[in-house]
Amino acid sequence: MDSFTGISPAEIARIIGNRYKEYRMRANMTQKEVSEKSGVSTTTIYKFESGIKSNISLTTFIALLNAIGMTDAIANVLQELPDSPYLFNKKGQKNQRIRHSK
Repeated sequence: MDSFTGISPAEIARIIGNRYKEYRMRANMTQKEVSEKSGVSTTTIYKFESGIKSNISLTTFIALLNAIGMTDAIANVLQELPDSPYLFNKKGQKNQRIRHSK
């Protein structure tokens, strides 16, 4: 997996947009077909893929992934973490969260 450490958010968005274009093309889909399937305008898709627009919403990004059959890729972004051993007491029971009074 690539490391994006030290890269600006705008540059990461540009890289992801370019990568999305490669996936779309491998899915043998045009921007117009993705637009029709996702409900996202072709202008937005073009700007995202070319790096002109780096601030699309998460729901738009998910719609674009869904259009090319890549929705499952989101599971790799923030994988579910296993329970921490610190969440359990010595008896194996889950500890209650303690809230501090105001």
